[in-house]
Order: sequence, then structure tokens, then C-alpha cells
Amino acid sequence: MRFLSLYSCGAASAVATKLALEENKNEYKEDFVILYTEVVQEHTDNKRFLLECQEWFGHDITVIRNEIYNGSIYEVFIANRFIVSPGGAPCTKVLKKQTRERFQKPDDVLILGFTYEEQNRLDRFLDANNVEIWTPLIDAKITKADCLAILKEQLIEIPTMYKLGYKNNNCIGCVKGGLGYWNKIRDDFPEQFNKMAALEKQIGGKILKKQIKGKRDYIWLTDLNPGDGRYSAEPDIECGVVCMQAIEEIDVTCEV
Repeated sequence: MRFLSLYSCGAASAVATKLALEENKNEYKEDFVILYTEVVQEHTDNKRFLLECQEWFGHDITVIRNEIYNGSIYEVFIANRFIVSPGGAPCTKVLKKQTRERFQKPDDVLILGFTYEEQNRLDRFLDANNVEIWTPLIDAKITKADCLAILKEQLIEIPTMYKLGYKNNNCIGCVKGGLGYWNKIRDDFPEQFNKMAALEKQIGGKILKKQIKGKRDYIWLTDLNPGDGRYSAEPDIECGVVCMQAIEEIDVTCEV
């Protein structure tokens, strides 16, 4: 049996990994694997954060990526002619879930960074998955804010996306974001905004929905008005095991 900690370069997964390591450092360290599934569209500062966390853990982090798509969300979208639907996006399924499952062993205990306020997400995950898990943050009643405070106390600088005001450390330009999120991306990362806008037109698929004359309809990123949406009111968008719950029902053919 191994302990497999799903590290994502997020604050919660980092603290969950550290807690689990400390609890098992004597008995199980040789059977403890920290796994980071890399996606190249994540902020480059994640590499700095990963190395600082690795030093804090006192344990190597195993980095893997989907080599068929070179760890790129754009290559997944182009190859499958599909970006996102109300159920989710193929990038998470292909680059995160399927890549991790090829590495995972049947009897692995998954260490997940669900925080104390995410008990409902944990319950949904357990309903949808038949795996053995360990949630150190929920066990210790640690919140997302606590995780950020713990990193600060350890003098580990939080990832750039958090410092810019994003709720999660996802790709720069996550296709699961809403109107306010994409307006923020346009302000902070105009190059990535324009690249995604061009991809929409290339594939013929729209990301965003907007209320127009009493009806919600899809719009092109190029038609997004600067005043549309309010990012602070949008729900968290996760890229990993939580996100996968909704995606399981999507009928996509992603070749892996």
C-alpha cells in the first residue's frame, strides 16, 4: 500500500501533504509519493512554489505530464474540437485525471486537499468514486484561509495567481471561469485572453454564457464587455478530483 498525495501547487494540497507526511514520517515515508500532474498553461511561478514546498516537505515531488498532448490544454482542445460544456472541460479529464490514473496503483490511499469548509465536496467525491482517501485538512478542521496562513508562517511565498486575487491556482485562462473571471484574465494576462479568443473561433466553440434580453446564451470572448460579470461572486473553479465529478457525464472522445 502506498500513500499518494495529489499535490497541485495549491495552498491546500501543500498543507495537506505536509500534515500527512508529519503523521507518517517514521513508519511509511518509503511508501509515500507526492504527485504533481503538470499542465504547461499554469503560471510559471508554480515551479518556484513547487521547489520551496519540496524543501519544506523534506521529500521529493514526482512530476508527470501527459506526453501525447505535451501537457497542453490547447492541444487537447484542438485535437478533440471541444473546449467546454455545462458539465466541464476535457482538459482536466485528459491532462489531470487520466494521466494520474495511469500512475496510480489500485490499492493507493489518495491524500486530498479538501479543506474544512469543503465537507460537502468531499461527500460528493465519495459518492462518485470507489477509492480509499485521507483528508488531513478536514480531520484537523483546517480552512483554506488557514492554509495560506500556514504557508506565510513557514515563509513560503504563495503562488502568483493567489497574489493577483485568483481563488485557485489553475491555468492562466481556465475555461470553467465566468464573465468576471475572464474580464480579470483580460486585464492581468491579455496575451492568454487573446489566445483563447482565437481558439474559440478556430474550433467554433464558445466558453461564456451571458444573460441577454432575459435569456442566457453563449457569447464569444471577443464580445465580452469590460463591465460584464463580477469575479468575487463566482464560485471556486477547481482543476482536479473535484472538477472530475461533473465531467464524468460528458461524452467526449479524448484520445490518451
